[in-house]
Amino acid sequence: MLSKPTKYILLSLSAALIIYFIYDSFSLPSVDDLKGDFKEVAFYRNENNTGPIVRIYAVTLADTLWQEMEAYGNYMPHTKYGTTRVYFFLNNQPAPDQVQPGQPNFPSQFEPHTLARYEKDAMGQISFVRHPFSR
Repeated sequence: MLSKPTKYILLSLSAALIIYFIYDSFSLPSVDDLKGDFKEVAFYRNENNTGPIVRIYAVTLADTLWQEMEAYGNYMPHTKYGTTRVYFFLNNQPAPDQVQPGQPNFPSQFEPHTLARYEKDAMGQISFVRHPFSR
């Protein structure tokens, strides 16, 4: 049997650990911590829950912050064997308000305004391409 002081020490340590775990889980970095004023303007997700999940995003931002764009893509949800694709546009230029599966993911009139494309494929491989539609 434990003595009273030992019980208080163990209870205090347990409470401290619980408080630390709660603090740590709420202080994780997120999309909101990134510079660039990111705003999701279009999103598509297929309804197939038995096969590969396809997610497509169109996102606007304030400036060409390449590292921040790639970090934004890394924060987006991804499902094993699924695909996540994010297209980036400047917020003062035209951007699609709808995206769809297949190719192309949006009307070709927006292609010249596409800053970058982030893609995480079914095997978890990441691709980040600047100006993906420039010829």
